[in-house]
Amino acid sequence: MLASSPSAVAEGATSGVVNRILTQLPSMSGTMRKIATLLIEQPQAPLELSIGELARQAGTSPATVTRFCRLIGYSGYVPFRVSIATDFGRTSARKTWKADIGRAFGPDDTPSDVLSTLLNAHTRSLQETASIMDLPLMKEISTRIASSRHVDIYGVGGSATLAEEMQARLYRIGINSHYWSEVHAGLTSAAIQDADCVAIGISNTGRTEETIQMLLQARDAGALTVAVSNNPKSQLAEAADLRIITSVYERFLQPDDLSAKHAQLLVLDLLYLLVAQENFHQSTTNLAASAVAVSSHRRPQRSRVARAQGEHAASIAKETR
Repeated sequence: MLASSPSAVAEGATSGVVNRILTQLPSMSGTMRKIATLLIEQPQAPLELSIGELARQAGTSPATVTRFCRLIGYSGYVPFRVSIATDFGRTSARKTWKADIGRAFGPDDTPSDVLSTLLNAHTRSLQETASIMDLPLMKEISTRIASSRHVDIYGVGGSATLAEEMQARLYRIGINSHYWSEVHAGLTSAAIQDADCVAIGISNTGRTEETIQMLLQARDAGALTVAVSNNPKSQLAEAADLRIITSVYERFLQPDDLSAKHAQLLVLDLLYLLVAQENFHQSTTNLAASAVAVSSHRRPQRSRVARAQGEHAASIAKETR
C-alpha cells in the first residue's frame, strides 16, 4: 500500500513533510511505520487532530508521536503541524482550487481571469446550496419564527455580520429579535428563552465554540434551536434541533471564503421572505412605516427629463466659456 500512495501524495499537498517521512521510512520500527502510513494517506490529518487524537488513529501513544516528529527532524508536534500547514498552504490549496473550480488564482492572472474564477466559485456554492435545500424544513422554521415570542441569532466574527443583517430584516417586519456576537451577553439572553422562542446559530465550520455554547444554552432553556452551517456533522449542527446546510461541506473550507457567506445569505434571505409571507399584512405594514420614517433622509429623485435638461444646460455653459 505504501508503494503507490507516497508518490501520489508527494506530488500534491505537504510534499516537504512527506519527503522527510519517505526518507526515514526504511529505518522505521513497526510502531513508527503506523504513524507514517497514516500521514502518507492523510497528510492533512495533523491540521485537524490533536496529538492524542492522531495517536489514537495510528494505534500508538502521544509520546510515540512526539518521538516520530523528532525522528523526521522536528522538535515536537507543534512545529511539525506548522510545517504541514506551510506546505499545505503552498501546494494543496492550489490543487484543491483547481479540482473544485477549474483553475487557481495566480500572480499573473488578469482581472478577467480572477473574476471568472470568483464567479465560478460563488455560482457553484449557490447551486450546491439550492440543490440540497430542504424546503419543507425551511417552511417549518419560518412558521415557527413568524409565531415566536422572540428570536435570538448568534454569530461570531464574520458570521456576526450575517446575524446582524438577519436580525435587522426580521425586526423590520415585526419579529422581536436580537443578535449576539459577544458570548456573555448571548448566554444571558439564551438563558431566558422558552418554548415560544427560536434561536439561530450561524457558523461556516460549525466549530465556533461561543456560538455552540449560546445555542446549547438556548436549547436547554426550551427554545427551538436552528444551526446554519456548511458542516452537517459539526458540533453546532449536533447541538441544534434543526439544521440548515448551506453548501456541500468542504473539508478545507477557508473561514474567509465569501462564496460560503453568499450561500448563507441565500438561505437567510429565503428564510426572511418565507417569514414575511407568513405575516404578510404585518410585514407590508411595517415595511411601509419604516420607509416613511426614513424618507426625509433620502434625496428626492430627479426625473429623467429634469436630469437631461440639467446636463444639456451644463454642456451649453461649458461651450460658451
